[in-house]
Amino acid sequence: MENVVLIIHLLLALGLIAVVLMQRSEGGGLGMGSGGGAVSGRAAATALTKLTWLLGAAFIVTSITLTVIVAQKSSGSSVIDRLSDAPPAATETDSTVPSGESLLPPTADDNAPLVPLAD
Repeated sequence: MENVVLIIHLLLALGLIAVVLMQRSEGGGLGMGSGGGAVSGRAAATALTKLTWLLGAAFIVTSITLTVIVAQKSSGSSVIDRLSDAPPAATETDSTVPSGESLLPPTADDNAPLVPLAD
């Protein structure tokens, strides 16, 4: 159910983007000029405005629906509950990690070659 609502939500988002991009910034529709004919500027503006409102309302409804679905799924658990399920921290020390003394650079008096240890 959640996947179906999510797909509808994404299609509404893409449709809303397309409809908004087709509108003129001055409030007219399609921006095809002021010529008469079957598709006049005012009729297109009214149709696109209504379609924008419809898609926007449907987008909000699917947003609220997705929120309710996710809230119902996670109502039985808490973040604090999930923290107690974490494994305990490791107490053993790793012997392959070199000690702090071997990480220091050689002193000026030390003339021995730097040979890696095979521990």
